[in-house]
Amino acid sequence: MVQLQRYINTTFIVAIFCFSVLFIAIAYGQDPIKIRPQQQAPLAFVGENEVKTALFQDAKSAMEAAKKVQANHLAPKNFGDGMKHFNSAEVDFNNGKDLEDIRNNLVKSNTFFQKAIDATKLAEVTFPNSMKARQDAQITESANYSPELWKDAEKKFKEAAINLEDGDLNNAKKKAVEAETLYRQAELAAIKSNYLEGTKALLKQADDLDVKNHAPKTLLMSQQLVKQAEKELNDNRYDTDVARSLARQANYQVKHAIYLSNAIQQMKDKDQTWEDLMLAAEKPLEQIAERINLVAEFDAGLGNTTNEIVSTVMLYQNNLETLDQNAVWYQQENDLKEARIVELESQLGNQVKEKSDLALQIANQAKTRELFTGMENSFNRDEAKVLRQGDDIIIRLLGLDFPIAKATIEQKSFALLTKVRNAINAFPDSRITVLGFTDSYGGDAQNLQLSRERAEAVKQYLLANTNPNTVLFDVIGYGESKPISSNETAVGRSENRRVEVVIHPVKAIEVF
Repeated sequence: MVQLQRYINTTFIVAIFCFSVLFIAIAYGQDPIKIRPQQQAPLAFVGENEVKTALFQDAKSAMEAAKKVQANHLAPKNFGDGMKHFNSAEVDFNNGKDLEDIRNNLVKSNTFFQKAIDATKLAEVTFPNSMKARQDAQITESANYSPELWKDAEKKFKEAAINLEDGDLNNAKKKAVEAETLYRQAELAAIKSNYLEGTKALLKQADDLDVKNHAPKTLLMSQQLVKQAEKELNDNRYDTDVARSLARQANYQVKHAIYLSNAIQQMKDKDQTWEDLMLAAEKPLEQIAERINLVAEFDAGLGNTTNEIVSTVMLYQNNLETLDQNAVWYQQENDLKEARIVELESQLGNQVKEKSDLALQIANQAKTRELFTGMENSFNRDEAKVLRQGDDIIIRLLGLDFPIAKATIEQKSFALLTKVRNAINAFPDSRITVLGFTDSYGGDAQNLQLSRERAEAVKQYLLANTNPNTVLFDVIGYGESKPISSNETAVGRSENRRVEVVIHPVKAIEVF
């Protein structure tokens, strides 16, 4: 916006200059200077790229934000309208058309993108099972291995999303269920085609190569995993998460067995010893340790160096997340201060007696950051992670454990939830949303219900320990539809089983 304001100021100066030239030309009987569209003075002074960047900045940011939340898929109607106006603005700009028309198209584009972003929030709550089915179908590359079913599912889901945008909830839900069925059929076909049939072909190849002579345990593991995957597919046709995981593991293990067999045969051919094997195993860890400034020592085995590497990587990850959070703060502060500079420039010569809204925003931003940092420091690393999303503050409860398949809060979690309550109290009159999530193991419907029950349990605990007159609570269960880690590993599934508390500040923080 600051760049756009400067562009407008420059355009105004150029306009005055042009009128002066026109006046002089007429006074001396000369023909007025003709400026063709492609020779427009503002672009000559400011630069076409800079003008376009300033002009399109807000609409482009809205478009990128919409894409980030998959609005092109979850809100296709509004997103499509936004793209139509955005593209029209680009065509008009490139053809030197009137700036006012371009601005109007960009304003409309921005409006539609914002509507699309809002619509995705409703879609996420309305279509959690069909969205999860789509994700699973994508994982198995259904578009490649069962393309017709995939196309039919995509078409049906788009119809459901458009119905929802139009306010037709009943038809939206009906078509979403149909889309879910098609996605599951596409996934099942892809699992059989991509994983099981491919794995069986590799197992035959392993037999031809006599892999069982050198890697019998790994080969046997692959054979057993294939049988388990087939049994799981037959027993639970509508919950393919476990079957898909087993099939992928089987595919990996047979490839692993073939590799091991070849490597062992090469060792024998070169008369290599156990010592050669152990030293070769140390090399990759040495290289990794060297890159992160650690000295790898293996006099007590591989364990100590491995643990040091893991600890260092986790530290780097935490530092990176902190830097990302700080970058968001700094960008927001910079935007506010640039806007404040423009405001002050426009007030030069006038006595300003009261703080403007922008000045209060800057002060509130600093206060919010101070509270955010204090909140972040109040949780241990294994208790919670504090994140920002726009103006919202998200507390991801890493240390909140529930009994298997239950929504009972145990006494060991009371201290953690007390810290959450204190964080909420730092933002009075705010709206709170408690979100529940599960891993992918278990039925979709059961996981959706369990995630909501766990979020509800956290809400009830916080309500019992928070002033209910100052806080409004919402609860949403997403089930397995929003993983943050891979469901293929035990650690990943543990991270996906979580509850998040989102604070939506609705009142400006008082600045003293």
